[in-house]
Amino acid sequence: MPSPRLRSGLPALHDLLMACLSFPLAFYLRWGIDFLQHTSGYLSLAWPLFVLCFALVALRFRLHRSVWRYVSLREVRTLVVVCGITIVLFYLGWFVATRLEMVPRSIPLLHGMVLLSLLAAPRLLYRAVFDAAADRATLRSGQAIPVLLIGAGDHAEQFLRALQRTPGATYRVVGIVAHQQAQKGRQLHGVTVYGTLDEIEHVALKLERKGERPQRLLLSEDYLDNETVTHLLDVSDKLAIRLARLPGLTDFREELATTIPIRPVQIEDLLGRAQNVHDRAGMRRMIAGRPVLVTGAGGSIGSELCRQIARLGPSCLILYDHSEYLLYEIDREMGGTFASVPRVAVLGDVRDAAHLRRVCEQYRPALVLHAAAIKHVPLAEGHVVETARTNVYGTRNALEAAKAGGAEDFVLISTDKAVNPANVMGACKRLAERVCRVVAGEGADIRITTVRFGNVLGSRGSVVPLFQQQLQSGGPLTVTHPDMERYFMTIREAVELVLQAAALHRDEGDRESRVYLLDMGKPVKIADLARQMIRLAGLKPGQDIQITYTGLRPGEKMYEELFYNAEELTTTSHASIRLAAQADPLPAEFPALLARLQAACDAGDDAAALDLLKALVPEYRSAEASPLEGEKVA
Repeated sequence: MPSPRLRSGLPALHDLLMACLSFPLAFYLRWGIDFLQHTSGYLSLAWPLFVLCFALVALRFRLHRSVWRYVSLREVRTLVVVCGITIVLFYLGWFVATRLEMVPRSIPLLHGMVLLSLLAAPRLLYRAVFDAAADRATLRSGQAIPVLLIGAGDHAEQFLRALQRTPGATYRVVGIVAHQQAQKGRQLHGVTVYGTLDEIEHVALKLERKGERPQRLLLSEDYLDNETVTHLLDVSDKLAIRLARLPGLTDFREELATTIPIRPVQIEDLLGRAQNVHDRAGMRRMIAGRPVLVTGAGGSIGSELCRQIARLGPSCLILYDHSEYLLYEIDREMGGTFASVPRVAVLGDVRDAAHLRRVCEQYRPALVLHAAAIKHVPLAEGHVVETARTNVYGTRNALEAAKAGGAEDFVLISTDKAVNPANVMGACKRLAERVCRVVAGEGADIRITTVRFGNVLGSRGSVVPLFQQQLQSGGPLTVTHPDMERYFMTIREAVELVLQAAALHRDEGDRESRVYLLDMGKPVKIADLARQMIRLAGLKPGQDIQITYTGLRPGEKMYEELFYNAEELTTTSHASIRLAAQADPLPAEFPALLARLQAACDAGDDAAALDLLKALVPEYRSAEASPLEGEKVA
C-alpha cells in the first residue's frame, strides 16, 4: 500500500510534467516543427517560469489531493479554474515585462486548452479504466442483486455512480422506470429507462424475458405521495418483488461506497408528505447564543426538540424532566452527539412550581418550550386530578417560571384533542391554551406561542410502536374501530414546524398570545395503517396476520379536529403553518373556577375536578365506548 505522501506526490509530479510539456506543445501547434527557431529568444527563460507559476496555483488549489478514482465534473471545473488562473497570471506578467513581442496572440488561448487537456485526459481515462474493471468484477461475481430503479433524478444518478465505483457491488441496476413519458428510452449512466410508473409490471416481464428479472424495486425519490407508494406496494406484492428505498443523498459518501445502505420502505413513506423549505435563519436568530429550556426533555417530542435546538447553537440547553431514566438518556445523547453545546440536566416536576421557578431564575432561559404533559388518553380518563395537575397547572407553573426568569418567548405544545375535546387529556390541554391567553391578557412581558397538531408517528405509547410489538409476537393487530381516523406526521417534521411557528411569531414582534396549527395533511384510517404495516413486514393482512377490532376506549373520538368552527384561520408565510384567531370569550367566573379546580386537585377529588373541568371547558363532551370487541377483519 503506497504511503499517503507517495499517493499525493505522484499526481503532483504528473501535473508538473504535463505543465512542462504544455508550453512547447502549444508553440509547436502554432508554428509547427520550426517552433524552436521562432522561440529561441525567450523559450529557455519563460518555460521554467511558467512551470513555477503553475506549481504555485496548483498548490493553492491542492490539485495533488484529488482522488483520480472518483474524478467528476467538480474536479474538471477545478482544473479549468487552475488552468485559467495560471494562463492569465503568466501571460499578464510576461506582457508587462516584454509586451509579448514575437509571441502570437493565439498562444495564450491555445496554451490554456493544451494544458487543460493534458491534465484532464489522464484523470478521466484512469477513472474509465477502473469503472470498467468494477463492472467486469460485478458481472464475474454473479452475486449482485438485480434491481429495478424507480425514478431517474439526482438520487438515481448518485446511486448509479456509487455502484460504478464499487467493485463487487451488492446491487446491479438492470433498468429504470421514470415519472415522465418523455424520459422513456433514455439512458442514465448506461442504464435504460424502460417505461413509466404505470408500466412497472410490463417492464419487469420484459427484463425477465431478457434473463434480468429484478429482485428489488428501489425507490430513489425522497418524496412520493401516498397513492404512489401504495400503488408500488400493490405492484411489488403482485410481482413478488421486495420494495425498498435508497438512502438520502448525504449518505452516498465515497468512503462508504462498498456498503451502500438500502432500507425497507417504512410507514413514514406512506404519509406522502412533501418536504417544505423552512426559515432556518429565523429559527437560528431565535435560538443561537441564547439559553433555552425544554420541559419534558426526555419525551418523544421533548427529546427531538433538544436535538434540533442543539443544532442551532444555543448558549445553554436546560433539560428538564421528572423521569430519572429519560433525563439520563437524553443527557447522555446530547453529551455524545452535541458535546460542544453547554447543557444542564435538571430532575424536576413541572407540578412543583417553586422548583421550576428557581431553575428559571438561576439559568435565565430566553426561550422556554413546554412539552411536558400526560398524553395517554385512556390513562388520563382514570386520573383526572393527576392529568389536570400536569397539563393545566404544569403549564401555568412553566409559564410563570418563564416570566420570573425573564424569558422572552414561551411555546406550548398542544394537540388536536384540545378541539371539541372528548376526553380528560384533551380538555386539560384546551384549558392550558386558555391559561396562556389569560396570562397574555394580563399584559405579561413574554411572547406566548401555542402550536397545535395531531399524532406523531413512533412516539412512546402511540399506535405504531404498539403495532410493531404485535407484529413481532405474531398478531393480531388490535384496532378500536374500522372507521377511526387520525392525523399523522413524523416527530422530526412536527418539531421543525413548532420551531418555525415560534420563529414566525417572534419575527413579527407583537406580544399577543397566538395559536398556530400545523398542516397535518389528510387523515389516515387506523385500520389502513395496520394493513400497510402488515404488508411492509412482507405479510398478508387477514391471512398471515389478523386485525381485530376491540371497540372505542374511554375518551376516544372517531375523528379528530384541528380547529374550532369559530376560529378564523389565516395563512402565514409558511405553507404548513396557519394562524387561528382566538374568538371565544372567557367567562367572567373563569379565574374563580380555575382556583376551585386547583383546590379539587389539591384535595385529590377526581369527581369534583371532572365537574369543574366541564365547567371551564363547556365544549368538553365525554365520548362513549363502542361495542366492537372481538370482531376480526374480513
